[in-house]
Amino acid sequence: MTRSTPAGSTGNSMSPVPMIEAVHLSRFYGIFAATRDVSFTVNKGEIVAFLGPNGAGKSTTMKMLTGYLSPSEGYARIAGHNMADDRLAGSRCLGYLPETGPLYPDMTPYSLLDFFAEARGMGKRLKRDRIAAVVDLCSLSSVIYKPITKLSKGFRQRVGMAQALIHEPEVLILDEPTSGLDPNQIRGVREAIRKLGETKTILLSTHILQEVVAMASRVILINEGRLVYDGPLSKIDPFNKGLDQVFADLTGHGSEGSDPHKDNEDDIPPRTEGAADGTLRDARADSLSES
Repeated sequence: MTRSTPAGSTGNSMSPVPMIEAVHLSRFYGIFAATRDVSFTVNKGEIVAFLGPNGAGKSTTMKMLTGYLSPSEGYARIAGHNMADDRLAGSRCLGYLPETGPLYPDMTPYSLLDFFAEARGMGKRLKRDRIAAVVDLCSLSSVIYKPITKLSKGFRQRVGMAQALIHEPEVLILDEPTSGLDPNQIRGVREAIRKLGETKTILLSTHILQEVVAMASRVILINEGRLVYDGPLSKIDPFNKGLDQVFADLTGHGSEGSDPHKDNEDDIPPRTEGAADGTLRDARADSLSES
């Protein structure tokens, strides 16, 4: 695996504060490994893009990080809280937007936000203030009393973002927050994320490589359940091939010998082999993890 020093961890007199920690996370379904030995840390104040092709294990990893899915091996911490043993405390620090947000279509944005705020134990004054704050941040005032079922996908995505922010979390994990949106809607979500990045720690997954340049300073890339790159955006493309080509190279779809980070990676067949312990092992990922 190609790994560089995470952004924010050097050149600072203060030690970095880990806010999202994946420690040897694996998830097995029978003999199939959805993810295998995934480890990384996102420090306070970072906006990190989590990339990978469909089926690479991004959503599975995010669910394990948030405590929605138990890992088969390893553990996750949010703001220092182990999400297996201390999930409630970790959840107070976490805002999570899954790819399909938890929205009740018969509610209005206001009633949904009121419901989530009350579920989190907010008093009347705090609830009122937080609803006003997220409605303003997510630009929902024009649809605040309109049934969610009648909203466009862009507005529904903003409602999902608002509920993830209602309790003012320190950490945000966003699973493809701009999926299916039109260009104007994407721009609005990007602006909201950049604004949030001034005070929050954010891990976001995306298929849109332009979003990486627009929002993130660091990239974590996963392929076939394994980490294949973790480092600054500025170092992922040393030969200026473009992110599309680098993404293809690192996920095994580039031309032979074109991987900018390892000369002989394409000599290793991108296939799985039966491991002695009954799980599946990726020969390509094994070789990359040794680099």
